[in-house]
Amino acid sequence: MIRRQPPDISRRQLLRMGGGLGAAGLLGGALSGCARTADAEPLTSGSVDLAFWTHDQAYVDFFQVAADNAMAAGTGPFRWTLNDTRTGATDIVTKTIAQAIAGRGTPDVAGLEIGAFPRLLRGDLAAELLQPLNDAVADVRDDLLPSRTAPFTKDDNLYALDSDSPLVVYYYRETEFDRVGLPTDLGTWDELAEAAAAVRRQHDVCLGAVTVGSELGQVVQGFDMLLMQRGGRLFNEDGTIAIESPEAEETLAFLVRGVQEGYVATVSDYFGPSMQAALKSGQLIGQWMATWYKIYGLVPNVPEHEGEWRIRPLPAFPGGGGRTSFTGGTGFAALRGKENTLAGVELIKAAYLTPEEQVRRYLDLGYLPTLRSVFEDPQLLGIEDQYCGGQRMFEVYRDVIDEAPVFYLSADKPILDTVLSGYLLRAYNGDLSPREALARAAEDFRGQTRSSRS
Repeated sequence: MIRRQPPDISRRQLLRMGGGLGAAGLLGGALSGCARTADAEPLTSGSVDLAFWTHDQAYVDFFQVAADNAMAAGTGPFRWTLNDTRTGATDIVTKTIAQAIAGRGTPDVAGLEIGAFPRLLRGDLAAELLQPLNDAVADVRDDLLPSRTAPFTKDDNLYALDSDSPLVVYYYRETEFDRVGLPTDLGTWDELAEAAAAVRRQHDVCLGAVTVGSELGQVVQGFDMLLMQRGGRLFNEDGTIAIESPEAEETLAFLVRGVQEGYVATVSDYFGPSMQAALKSGQLIGQWMATWYKIYGLVPNVPEHEGEWRIRPLPAFPGGGGRTSFTGGTGFAALRGKENTLAGVELIKAAYLTPEEQVRRYLDLGYLPTLRSVFEDPQLLGIEDQYCGGQRMFEVYRDVIDEAPVFYLSADKPILDTVLSGYLLRAYNGDLSPREALARAAEDFRGQTRSSRS
């Protein structure tokens, strides 16, 4: 079989596209004009050494088992060996762009964390670098949750399959709710806020926290989770900003009231020492957060709380919306135009598009299915979580999954994080009203995005 050199993408094209938010400036003179080499002839079967890039060893382990399972079942034409590279989530995108410009060393399969993926939405970068998965998912497209395909879609092309359906639920420490007399079944945020305000004065406890530290994405995340629940969003489908809305104003007003009255705590970030201290001291007894937070937030920080925490759907906003939201996710993509492109696509399909592997992913990693039908799986519905007192948590997830909002990404999300985070803090401090904070953030965002494109 003839082997060809891995293709590079036109460096002149990347320069014209802006190089992915900083790659042009980073590489300087390397972006001189260069003709594009031909796409490699793809392998269609046989043994393949795949360059597999991710930020988490758990993904390496999961994909290797999925590959072994598929090979043992004889369900595909390839025999995969994963040559893994682990690096920071942001670095994966940066290094992929840089290696594409250099014309060598790109991954065959890459895990693209949802916070870093917007960089590939700049210009034609996604189309130049990633293999569309539309044909690969055709047989299960109606079963894939639109809320998990929309963030990784551009111009009707799906470029990555998400690893999770990270529903936002309300975690509450049941033993502490009982101790302070706080009901666990209140239906709306307003009802919970009224009860929490009284409890705060008596017992110095908080029903949730927002971040006010240097992680700007997290500052926005605390607001965005509830904004999407309320029925609003940061961006419209076409990428235009959408924060000047009644939904955004109502959401921010709720958070501002909570911070100023003291029943919403402020922490530097959701995973660091200040959050741990708030949990360990018993000051923080509830939090709206994604389904993965038990594994990555509660268990590492307060293992001694085993049996005390529960989850429930989010209390509703009186003005409308659903009982859940989304935050987080990592999409796996195959690089286009490479000898191993087809092998990469087939690996992603084997790992992410069968009910059996979706069930195993939840059992092994705690990540929710992205196929709607798997939410009816009896094995998952019957699991009793010991950290959460034997609760059948999957029953909660099934109850709210059809209320999950669809959200959209924009190439300008990093700019919005920078701008909006500052105005959220000013609103929490009482320097600006929610309406003023959102209007000024939108104005500054439009000014900065116009400048970046001029």
